[in-house]
Amino acid sequence: MRGVVCKVCGYVSLSENDVKCPVCRSRNVFGIKENAYKMLDVEAPIGELEKKHIPVFTIVEECGLISGSVCLDVHVKIGEVTHSMFPEHFISEITFYINNRFVENVMLTSNVNPAAVVHLKDSMRGKIQVIESCNLHGRWFSEVDIK
Repeated sequence: MRGVVCKVCGYVSLSENDVKCPVCRSRNVFGIKENAYKMLDVEAPIGELEKKHIPVFTIVEECGLISGSVCLDVHVKIGEVTHSMFPEHFISEITFYINNRFVENVMLTSNVNPAAVVHLKDSMRGKIQVIESCNLHGRWFSEVDIK
């Protein structure tokens, strides 16, 4: 998919109106990039590459982290078949968005599992989107509606 990408850090914006990169804080550094990320083609058969790269969501609506709070946890693991995490091949980051707006960027190393969670206020509803970055196979996008 065509996307808007920070020329400094590689962050992919889901909005063409960003002026300041929320990850590296650089200003006026966005450019259009063809094939900025990949999406699952719902009409094509799912291959091994897709099974290991498409983010998979689990939504948890119970809050055990902040007492007295109503929260929404969005758990994301990379791949229906869990992606490997070797020094030569790993997921380097997972970026969360809500309704095309940046929420959080989680940086990973090969020493951790290919997963992340974002702890949201219960009022946050709409499309939860994730772009993950594989050091060998590029960026992959997935989304889920939270109502």
